[in-house]
Amino acid sequence: MDQVTSYAQQFQNLVVLYLPRVLMAALALVVGWWLISWVTRLLAKGTKRFDVSLSTFLTSLANIVLKVLLLVSVAGMVGFETTSFVAILGAAGLAVGLALQGTLANFAGGVLILIFKPYIVGDTIESQGKSGEVREIQIFNTILVTPQGDTIILPNGATSNNVIVNKTAQNKALVEVLADVDNSTSLDNLRSWAVPLMQADEQVMEEPAPQVVVTALKPGGMTVAFRAYTQAGQNAPAQARLIEKLQRALAQQGVASPVPVTHSYVRALPE
Repeated sequence: MDQVTSYAQQFQNLVVLYLPRVLMAALALVVGWWLISWVTRLLAKGTKRFDVSLSTFLTSLANIVLKVLLLVSVAGMVGFETTSFVAILGAAGLAVGLALQGTLANFAGGVLILIFKPYIVGDTIESQGKSGEVREIQIFNTILVTPQGDTIILPNGATSNNVIVNKTAQNKALVEVLADVDNSTSLDNLRSWAVPLMQADEQVMEEPAPQVVVTALKPGGMTVAFRAYTQAGQNAPAQARLIEKLQRALAQQGVASPVPVTHSYVRALPE
């Protein structure tokens, strides 16, 4: 009987000691869980101006981190020793960070790209020796599609730390057609019909105006560049169409090709 009384007394002491802690921990858990949900919703609204993928990722990451911190704090309020648990979490986080440092670099690069927008979906870019149209900007990678139908996956970490050539940011693209003509060709006459021909194309922009310029001199001839600007994304079909039109016009105008120059050498025979 005395032993039962002793156990009852110990149980009563434990209840008196831990019940307030448990109640406070439960209250903190409920209130904290509600606050985390409120902060998560607030963060989701605040990141709406960012990319959808980035907004979702940041919201989920903040939600998980805050809930882990809340559970650790509640465990400490109840009386559990959390020092070793925090140390284990820290060591695990360090190990994961070292193992995924490349992935974390890609994540950081993706965040920078989505926030500062050096390019957006639909732009044509060149980076790391690859070029194509941006089809998708993910958290870790950027997806490009080439005119040949190839899919290129660029890691965001390397992309954000390298030179990026955005070929559509100015919403215009240069179309250039090169032709070798004879030295006797009159440039003024060439411009008189070539410039209106390019201006008549429906995809050629009025400003900047089309140009005909000499880009190189060769023996017996010169290289002439027919230049015009189109809207971004229209340069490939416009160039194919202008090549055909200019080829026909050059033939109709009787513009000659360079005449090959041959050199004769006379060697004196010894007497």
